[in-house]
Amino acid sequence: MSEITITDADERRTQDQILDVREDFEVAEGMIPGALHIPMGELNARMAEIDHDRPVIVVCRSGNRSARVADALTDAGYAADTMGGGMTAWQRAGLPTT
Repeated sequence: MSEITITDADERRTQDQILDVREDFEVAEGMIPGALHIPMGELNARMAEIDHDRPVIVVCRSGNRSARVADALTDAGYAADTMGGGMTAWQRAGLPTT
């Protein structure tokens, strides 16, 4: 697992998967367009929803939960990175949300 910047994530989001691991109430504040939402607590039960053949960029509010999830995905054989700064940095930069 490596940490990437919000700029890198924005450039890669059309070809890679964005996995948002925040809770429902956090996602209600906006998420990256096209992101897959699986709360961190549901990851083990829903891991089959993540495409094993495409890199994954994991996102949370600040980057802490996403780092743990990216490590877990890497251990499970996925190519996974965490987005440093999380959605807080993404929204502060004025990047698109839905």
